[in-house]
Amino acid sequence: MLQIDFADAQTNADPFPLFAELREHDPVHWSEPMKAWIITRYDDVKSVALNNAGISADRLSPFFAAAPEARRGGFANLMTYLGNWMVFRDPPQHTRLRRLFTKAFTPRSVELLTPGIERIVTILLDQLAAKQWAGEPIDWIADFSYALPATVIMDLLGVPRSDLGRVKIWSDEVALFIGTSRASDDKYARAEVGARALADYFRGIVAERTAEPRQDFISELVVARDEREALTADEVIATCILLLFAGHETTTNMLGNGLYHSMRFREQWERLTGDLTLVEPAVEEWLRYDGPSGALARVVAADMEFGGRALRKGQRAFAFTSAANRDGRQFPNPDTFDIGRAPNPHLTFGHGIHFCLGAPLARLEGQIAVRRLAERFPGICLASDAAPNWTDSVILRGLAALPVKLA
Repeated sequence: MLQIDFADAQTNADPFPLFAELREHDPVHWSEPMKAWIITRYDDVKSVALNNAGISADRLSPFFAAAPEARRGGFANLMTYLGNWMVFRDPPQHTRLRRLFTKAFTPRSVELLTPGIERIVTILLDQLAAKQWAGEPIDWIADFSYALPATVIMDLLGVPRSDLGRVKIWSDEVALFIGTSRASDDKYARAEVGARALADYFRGIVAERTAEPRQDFISELVVARDEREALTADEVIATCILLLFAGHETTTNMLGNGLYHSMRFREQWERLTGDLTLVEPAVEEWLRYDGPSGALARVVAADMEFGGRALRKGQRAFAFTSAANRDGRQFPNPDTFDIGRAPNPHLTFGHGIHFCLGAPLARLEGQIAVRRLAERFPGICLASDAAPNWTDSVILRGLAALPVKLA
């Protein structure tokens, strides 16, 4: 009997053959190891993303409610701050939070980041060149893919770049709660410590911006907080943590996974360096082929029939966007990496009311990074033939490291 379990390293490294089997033979599949429904076809995943009335985005409330009362104190910050993330809320709470969020995160505010992103990309590429000149190894993930979006988000929020090191430590601890596939005795405790540290950090900055607003995103949130549909102080802090976490984790993975596959399919990289008009569709293919967000995590809100299966209230469901993006019913030659693919209606950023508000920023960062890399170092290549290590996560999909050489 076919089983899928992301705690298995081989499955985690390359889930796509199993996804193909599931799409064909068992598109709404119960995984006993994961204790969850696995949804893999494009139309079904899109239906889940559209916030199907019987499937809820609020997967945290049931988790906290099921925890023994004696343990709930150990989740206080996770409950307060991650519980206020709009990605884990259903209407009407989601509608209110998203409306207030979009007042601060506008297309114009993203557009204004372009010169800053260009400068950051130039600095990071200069640093890569200096490392290679000095004979030091280059890790594309740590040295560029993480550094770019994390720095952009810090600048957007208006917090010091010098705090990036400690913020990353706290964010990595929270990531243990969001999507790791392996059980460990301490992951919830560590995530709680990370959430508390981030909340304390942003609480101080929110207080500063309340007293003395600046031209940054946190100040915009403070203004939104003080309007009629007020954000609470905890919601402002939660939104800062969400933007920091989501804004760098997913873009890091997009830049890492995308370059890795561009190096694997070298002819596609050479096609790009020979024709920079392909930058935008190339970034879309990076997002589709092996995107940064593996799945939408949901909870069944009421007994229902879905895809011919009986789903029961309280059961978890993972709608795998990474599987949907390889569905041959939607994409011709879905397993072919094609940087000129058009149209490319991938579901990597979700769909419907939970469509990722950060999508324009992620696309902008990717397009600037790809263009400047292709211009300066068209001969970039992998520094090792060894199979890469993928991070341990069902929700997030990315490489732990990617050694490269510049040319």
